[in-house]
Amino acid sequence: MRTVTIGVLAHVDAGKTTLTERLLLHAGAIDHAGSVDAGDTQTDTLELERRRGITIRSAVATLRVGDLTVNLVDTPGHADFVAEVARAVTVLDGAVLLLSAVEGVQARTRVLLRTLRRLGVPTILFANKVDRAGARTDALVAEVRDRLTPRVVPLSTVAGAGTRGALVRPRDPAALPDDVATALLDDDGSAPLLEAYLDGRGALVREPGSVLSARVRAGTLHPLLFGSAATGVGVPALVDAVGRWFPSTDPAGAAATEPARGTVFAVDRGPGGARVAVVRLRTGTLRARDRVRLHSADDLPGRPALATAVQVYTDGTRTREGVLGPGGVARVTGFADARVGDAVGDPALVAGTGLFALPTLAAAVVPVRPGQRLALRDALEDVAARDPLVAVRLDDATGALVVSLYGEVQKEVLAATLEGEYGAAVRFADQGVLHVERPRATGSALEVMGSHPFGLVTVGLRVEATPPGSGVAYRVAAERGLLLRGFHGAVEETVRALLRQGPYGWPVTDVRVTLTHARYGTGATAGAFRDLTTVVLADALRAAGTRVCEPVVRFEVETPDDAVPAVVAALAGAGAALETGPDAPSRPGAAALVCGRVAAAAVPDLERALPGLTRGEGVLVAEPAGFDPVRGAPPRRQRSEPDLLAHAARLRRLW
Repeated sequence: MRTVTIGVLAHVDAGKTTLTERLLLHAGAIDHAGSVDAGDTQTDTLELERRRGITIRSAVATLRVGDLTVNLVDTPGHADFVAEVARAVTVLDGAVLLLSAVEGVQARTRVLLRTLRRLGVPTILFANKVDRAGARTDALVAEVRDRLTPRVVPLSTVAGAGTRGALVRPRDPAALPDDVATALLDDDGSAPLLEAYLDGRGALVREPGSVLSARVRAGTLHPLLFGSAATGVGVPALVDAVGRWFPSTDPAGAAATEPARGTVFAVDRGPGGARVAVVRLRTGTLRARDRVRLHSADDLPGRPALATAVQVYTDGTRTREGVLGPGGVARVTGFADARVGDAVGDPALVAGTGLFALPTLAAAVVPVRPGQRLALRDALEDVAARDPLVAVRLDDATGALVVSLYGEVQKEVLAATLEGEYGAAVRFADQGVLHVERPRATGSALEVMGSHPFGLVTVGLRVEATPPGSGVAYRVAAERGLLLRGFHGAVEETVRALLRQGPYGWPVTDVRVTLTHARYGTGATAGAFRDLTTVVLADALRAAGTRVCEPVVRFEVETPDDAVPAVVAALAGAGAALETGPDAPSRPGAAALVCGRVAAAAVPDLERALPGLTRGEGVLVAEPAGFDPVRGAPPRRQRSEPDLLAHAARLRRLW
């Protein structure tokens, strides 16, 4: 039986969870479709999700159709949970991106497709809600080509669109209308698929091994299907398309004989509070009592882990004890320190932060009852295991626990989670916008600690800038045989810890630190290497210099055409840089689209001003887009750890 893992992604309220319910019902995994309004859906299991009617954490459900097992990942739709979506995308064989046949292409939809195309994830577009009044078909296809992607091939038609009796019929891809020609062109301008289509060789388009299939699997061409998650029309065709267009894995194939390699893409709590890792396996098998290595971004050598139980998804959200094979998804207990993004068995599978922008906001979390301070810290660290980007730290200046966040909705969810799951009521105090430091150039330093009481110790480090979004990398160029493994670990741990607060107090990122020299004498200790690494890293950073950068977002503003001048003026006043001129409306009464980049700190004011500028009709969607250098004097952050340069100077005096 083949296995495929897919994700359902969409703009918030487009019907993701409803579609998941309908797919499970179609496959017989459930006997009735749950409702978001009723709070009885399969994948929204958190009380908070059911109360708010939104998906907060990625959830898995399984359905079986013929010889195909589909692991379906239901992802959040709100922009505050972009990291949750991005991490889930890394384990997918394909994605179903929902559109609304009524609302059309929404701003968040464009953001999601850009991410999917950048990662090369095969994507099927599903135009939902064809049974709703105002549903469009041909006009929607034109809008998709105009505002989403021209690389789309409609594979169904609708009769009675906009009525409860709407019916969906398949369209033969070998008999498509002539307006698909642009979609069939390759990105480089070549046209093998278009030529095959125009020559009438329909088999080249229809067959699973066709050029069309190859383009879909490469993520550069997108089938478009119509349907309704509410009534179920078009859902069987969607299931067929998933089996036809997405790559799948044979659990009994060659991949089963390879070592276990996979990814932890979600972390839950079991009934007793134990940590449960949700694992997608790429190759090999995993069963209870198996030992593997878990690798994190800050611990690439990894640490051993023992699987005490493996619960494989079967039907719907039900699981059973069993053997996880290649392509499968399971809940694994025993991985006590597992974190979201960890790789199983292969450090190359670690989900790096380069897939998505880092959080841009910081907030102090204060317990309503002061006696819960220690319990709150433990709770926040447990929450951070599910989302490492929460990044809990202690602010020495105020004594507060500070977390990193994407936005207000995530803050509300965090507060509700802490109170509901841990019994810790909290309030927040804004700490402002998070900045980062990037190296300006390459800097090197070498130090020999000959007078240290533990004998000769040598450390040499090189600090280099890396591309934006690449995070922190540590490499060893020195001969490994000259240093014990424990000493290597002491150097790397010290480097990563010190980079959390650079010369200006902000995290140093987009940097590669290379150990260039390393030696030790009799009696040397890991502590000596930590001290010397502090001194050498401080010298290397001083030589390289760092530049403070502020978070920026890529924004899209949908606005009535006559409000464009006022919107553009407000954006200019906020320091925004327009990427292109406003897109002209594609139909009378449609909204214009204004796109660009602006400092994240400016977004709240723009959101407050937009309704007054657009008669309440404007919509702003902001997607984190990295960090740009700060203009003017760089801001400094109050430190929660000793000043690196000052600490290094003190250590040097002690020698």
